[in-house]
Amino acid sequence: MPAFDNMPDMELYQPVQIDDALALAARLADRGWLVGGGQDTYGWIKDRNKRPEALIDLNGIESLRGVRETENGIEIGALTTLTEVATNPIIMERYSLLSKAASVVASPQIRNAGTLAGNVAQDVRCWYYRRGLDCYRAGGNLCYADTPDAQNREHAIFEASRCVAVTPSDTAPALVALEAQMVITSSSGQRVVPAASFFVGPAINIESTTVLRDGEILTAVRIPAKWAGAEFYYEKVADRNVWDFALVSIAGAMRIEGGNIVDSSIVCGAVQCTPRRLTSVERAIQGRPRNEATATMVAGMASQGARPLNQNAYKMPLMDNLVTKLLTA
Repeated sequence: MPAFDNMPDMELYQPVQIDDALALAARLADRGWLVGGGQDTYGWIKDRNKRPEALIDLNGIESLRGVRETENGIEIGALTTLTEVATNPIIMERYSLLSKAASVVASPQIRNAGTLAGNVAQDVRCWYYRRGLDCYRAGGNLCYADTPDAQNREHAIFEASRCVAVTPSDTAPALVALEAQMVITSSSGQRVVPAASFFVGPAINIESTTVLRDGEILTAVRIPAKWAGAEFYYEKVADRNVWDFALVSIAGAMRIEGGNIVDSSIVCGAVQCTPRRLTSVERAIQGRPRNEATATMVAGMASQGARPLNQNAYKMPLMDNLVTKLLTA
């Protein structure tokens, strides 16, 4: 008699207070799995590649939702949906870079369910890893995507260390460009981490893409007033306008005074495991106008130092072209 392919047995907890969720996260540690919108979670479980003993469903905690003004900017609850981030009037008026990034995640249905925290904390999308192969990230001793015959068109061209998967988050480059602060809470207290330090590469931690530890919950994202009302540019290049993850994306914030760029923050997504800050480009354009001449001056600078794989060298001119568009749009 054939065996039935049933879902693995898991306990389900649905706290309505953050303190209860933190206590559960501390007690269960790596045996528990935090669930927000579930867009990444349920794919892992459905494919049987992750088998947590318990799910901690955070959706009943209303304090983790919404956009609030603060003395120095705004605070976005971690469970705020991507649709809410994309359409919130305050974010659209002051930080349209983030609203634009949220608006191009996947599809309307996914944005209605997916959360800001889920988008930044999701795991990499490398299909070798997702299919359960014993690659470095899964505890093995090989990167299947970094071999001569591998399918690696979507993978990293910078800072690969054993793993060549890229960050799949569309909002991550925008948050790094806006110098956001990630509020991480546990039963023992709270710590606030800059977005640029929240994401970690495989050289630091091969098993995780963020600094989140067992027992911790990302509870909010704070965006400082520094970049409110600046000039922004965001573009995501993908094979399709919906569903697909970025091949390369760019998020830029610029302060312009007297016709010249006096400060900038430019970040590329999908070129390494973490959002890539283009500091060399930022230094080169400081004090110069936002125009074609400046774009020509920094041509090729964004992709310097890239080490493409056998199928993704196209990402280098794509990065450079996105910088040109950012400076001439």
